[in-house]
Amino acid sequence: MAVKKSKKAPRQNKKFGVVVSRFNEFITLRLLAGCLREFKKLGVVSEDLTIVWVPGAFEIPMAALALARRKDIAAVVCLGAVIRGDTFHFELVAKEAASGIMRVSLDTAKPVIFGVLTTDTIDQANRRSEEKGDNKGCDAARTAVEMTNILKST
Repeated sequence: MAVKKSKKAPRQNKKFGVVVSRFNEFITLRLLAGCLREFKKLGVVSEDLTIVWVPGAFEIPMAALALARRKDIAAVVCLGAVIRGDTFHFELVAKEAASGIMRVSLDTAKPVIFGVLTTDTIDQANRRSEEKGDNKGCDAARTAVEMTNILKST
């Protein structure tokens, strides 16, 4: 039986930014790995990716804005993990990260993708960042490519 070669995605010829939070790095490293794997599947080469690390999810919008303002960047993926604790801090960080990311997208008219996990438990965050299976980093990369294609065609 002949083995079929999988079709290689055509090169995207677009540059993407990725902002990753160091806080909860045991989760965000897995999100980043999924994101990079998916970009590769979609024809985005590593030379067309700019990765920026920030201290936490609260700082993601500022770095996303810097990347989105670059003329050569088509879209920005934002990756982080905010896990509920015993204080109100979770709500503040999650809300402001989401609001900031959306604002950057609207202000720059570029896709800025919300790939920040906001979970109640570490177990939930682990399930949403699995290497094989559900990895929201993969979803974020797919969304970035899809949105750039949608905007190009409208």
